[in-house]
Amino acid sequence: MENMAEEELLPLEKEEVAQVLTPAPDSARVPAAAPDSAVTPASASALALAQAPALSPSLASAPEEAESKRHISIQRQLADLEKLVFETEGDFDSTSSLNCDNLDTGNKQACPLCPKEKFRACNTHKLRRHLQNLHWKISVEFEGFRMCICHLPCRPVKPNIIGEQISSKMGAHYHCIICSATITRRTDMLGHVRRHVNKGETKSSYIVASTTKPSNEILKEAETDVQVCPNYSVPQKTDSYFNPKMKLNRQLIFCTLAALTEERKPLECLDAFGATGIMGLQWAKHLGNAVKVTINDLNENSVTLIQENCHLNKLKVVLDSKEMKESDDNLEEGEENLGNIKVTKMDANVLMHLRSFDFIHLDPFGTSVNYLDSAFRNIRNLGIVSVTSTDISSLYAKAQHVARRHYGCNIVRTEYYKELAARIVVAAVARAAARCNKGIEVLFAVALEHFVLVVVRALRGPTSADEAAKKIQYLIHCQWCEERIFQKDGNMVEENPYRQLPCNCHGSMPGKTAIELGPLWSSSLFNTGFLKRMLYESVHHGLDDIQTLIKTLIFESECTPQSQFSVHAPSNFNKQEENGVSVKTTDDTTTDYITQGKRKSNEMITNSVKKQKTDVITEHPPFYYNIHRHSIKGMNMPKLKKFLCYLSQAGFRVSRTHFDPMGVRTDAPLIQFKSILLKYSTPTYTGGQSEGHVQSASEDTVANRVEMSVNDKSEASSCRRW
Repeated sequence: MENMAEEELLPLEKEEVAQVLTPAPDSARVPAAAPDSAVTPASASALALAQAPALSPSLASAPEEAESKRHISIQRQLADLEKLVFETEGDFDSTSSLNCDNLDTGNKQACPLCPKEKFRACNTHKLRRHLQNLHWKISVEFEGFRMCICHLPCRPVKPNIIGEQISSKMGAHYHCIICSATITRRTDMLGHVRRHVNKGETKSSYIVASTTKPSNEILKEAETDVQVCPNYSVPQKTDSYFNPKMKLNRQLIFCTLAALTEERKPLECLDAFGATGIMGLQWAKHLGNAVKVTINDLNENSVTLIQENCHLNKLKVVLDSKEMKESDDNLEEGEENLGNIKVTKMDANVLMHLRSFDFIHLDPFGTSVNYLDSAFRNIRNLGIVSVTSTDISSLYAKAQHVARRHYGCNIVRTEYYKELAARIVVAAVARAAARCNKGIEVLFAVALEHFVLVVVRALRGPTSADEAAKKIQYLIHCQWCEERIFQKDGNMVEENPYRQLPCNCHGSMPGKTAIELGPLWSSSLFNTGFLKRMLYESVHHGLDDIQTLIKTLIFESECTPQSQFSVHAPSNFNKQEENGVSVKTTDDTTTDYITQGKRKSNEMITNSVKKQKTDVITEHPPFYYNIHRHSIKGMNMPKLKKFLCYLSQAGFRVSRTHFDPMGVRTDAPLIQFKSILLKYSTPTYTGGQSEGHVQSASEDTVANRVEMSVNDKSEASSCRRW
C-alpha cells in the first residue's frame, strides 16, 4: 500500500507521506507531539486519495492518469464531497486512517479538507453544514467540476519557531484542475482558470500538451513568413505578440523607411520591440542592402522566435557581431541569404544609448514616453523616429488622469479627439527632442481605431529645438459650441481669455464656458513632399491597402478637395547640389535636405529655419468639424462632397480628413460653417426639392454668399446647440 501511495500522489503530498512513513531521529522530534498524532490530516487525505480512486467521478474526455492526479477537493457534487467522510469500513480500508480520531469521538466525524487544529470532529449534521458553507459555496466551477477550498497544509510554508515548538501557517487555497497549481485567493483562481481557457488549455488538452509541444502557426504578410504562437491572438506576458490589425501601421512605417532610403543608404534601422520580428523582416527582405536592420526584444522567448523567423525567410542572424553558422546550415542547396539581421536581447533604452541609428521605430505596449529621451539621444541628424502609441484609452480622453500622468496635459472628449491625441503625442516627442538639443519636423501623424502613429525627422541644433518648442501651445476650447483656437503667444496674462474665441458663448451663457487644453503641438501634422514619396513607394512595392490613406493625407496636408488636386508622378523630383547638400524639390516647393556629412552648415540651418517660417502661411488649418455634430434637427443636410464645394466657393480652404470619415477640415469659423450648412439644408418634408434649391443657389456669386453668411451670423449664433 505504501508503494502504491507514493506512485499516485502529487509531489507535495509524496513528501508529506514520506515524512510520515520515515521515522525521524529522537533529537528532531517535537516533545509535545503525541504518538497517535503522527498521521497528519494531509497525509490522511493523501492516503485516502491513493486507496480510494473511485471516490470522485472522472472526466469523460480526460485520460485515466488525470483521475489519480485530481485532488480530493475537486468534486462534481456536494454528495461526492460528503462521501469522503461517510464511507463504510467495508468499502475502503483507509477510512480508519482518514478519520483516525473517530476512535475517541464516537459518532463524530472530521472534515477531510481541514486539519484537526482548524475544525475538530463534530456531529453529522454540523459537518454537512460546514462542508456546504465553508467549502462548497465558495468553490470555483470549471466544466462541471467544483474546486473547493482546501485548508490542508498542501502548500510549502516557512515554519516559524515559537518557543520550543515549530508552528506552520495553514492557509486556505484552491487546487487547479488543469495544472495542479495551488492558489490562495478565489479571484486569483478565477483569473487563473480564465487564462487557461483563453490559451485553449483544458484538462485533457493540457495533459497531452505536456508531452508534445504545440507547433507554431506560420502566417504570411507582404511576402514575409512569420511564425507565431498558437495563442497569438490572446497572448500572455511570456508570449510574443502579433496583431494582424496593425498591418496598416506596418505598411506605413515600411513606406516611410523606403522613402528615407532614397535620400541616403545604407541606413542603420532599429525595431526596438521586435516581438515576432515581422517588421524588421519586411525591411530586410524588401529593401535589401539599403538597410542594416537591428531587431531588439527583452523577452528571451521573443528573441528565439525572431531567430527562427529569420531562418524561415532565408536571412542571416548576427549576434554580437558574429554570424551564426546555423543559418547557413538551415538553407537548402541552391538557396542564398537575402540579407543580414542583427538580433539583440537588452532593454530598449540601453540599446539606444549605446548605438546610433538613422531610423528608430518605437512600438511598446501602451505609452512610449519612457523611451523618447533615449531615442533622441543618439538619433543621427535628419534621422527619422516613428512612435506608435496604443494607449488609446488615455489619448482618446477615456482615462484623463492617465493622460495627465504620462503626457502632462489636460484633455477632454471633443469631436476632434483623434487629432487632439495626435497633437498630444507630437508635443511629447518635441519636448523629448528639445531636451537633447534637437528639433523635429513632423512628416505625418495618423490616429486610427487601434493606434496613434507619429513620424518625425530629427533636426540637430538648439535653434531647431527652440523653434519646435515654440510650437507647443495651449488650446482654448468652448464646451458649449465646441469652437476652438490656440492661445496667443506671449507671457502676459490676459484679463479675459474668452475674447480670443470667435464665438460669443461666454457673453450669452451663464458661468464659465471654455476650458484650457494642452499643451499641444500647434503646427502642421503633415509634410506633403514626403507623403508623395511614400505614395510612390507604396505603388512601387505593391502595397494597395494604404494608397487610399496616403492620398487622403496628401489632400489633407494641402487642404484641397480631391476634385481639385492631382498627385504628381515621381518623375517631377529634381536633384540639386547646394554647399555639399543634396536637395530634392517637387512642384509644390517642398524641400527635403539631405546632408552628406555629419552636420549641416550654419547657412543651411538658417535657410531651413527661413523655410519653416514661410511655410506657416501654407499650413493646413488645425482641427476639423464633424458635419453630423453640427447638423440641424428636422433638416436634410447636403451631401458631403457638395458641402465641400459650397465651402470652397465661399472662399474657404476645405478638405476631408482621415481622422473622421464625416469630418471637414476648413479654415472657416464655426459660425460661418453652420450658416453655410443651414443655407443649403432643406426641411425633411420637402425631400426631393433639395436639388432645385442647390441649383438655384449655384447661380449666386461668391461675394453674395460670403455676404449672406456674414448677415446670417446672428441667426446662426442663436442655434448653437442644434
